[in-house]
Amino acid sequence: MNAENAKAQMRKGILEYCILTIISEGDAYASDILNKLKEAKLIVVEGTLYPLLTRQKNAGLLSYRWEESTQGPPRKYYSLTDTGRAFLKELDNSWYELVDAINNLKPKS
Repeated sequence: MNAENAKAQMRKGILEYCILTIISEGDAYASDILNKLKEAKLIVVEGTLYPLLTRQKNAGLLSYRWEESTQGPPRKYYSLTDTGRAFLKELDNSWYELVDAINNLKPKS
């Protein structure tokens, strides 16, 4: 495995966490989510995002509503459910524990 493959695998592993984090800032449309992921250099294509959103919705972490758009068809806006907020809080704690553990493995300089 080369470094690029390892980076890609790590990104895939945290995408669901990143999606929940983005939506926790406020209701989001799929292209808003894609743009924020791209800005963070977590490049994702629509074909990757929609199955993740569907899985999170089916798990009760997200809900959505349709909103009329001035440019084209109605848009689906996603929001966190109470279950999603609680799950995100657990993921936050796990993330910080993981970062601390990794930092503790590094030699002190």
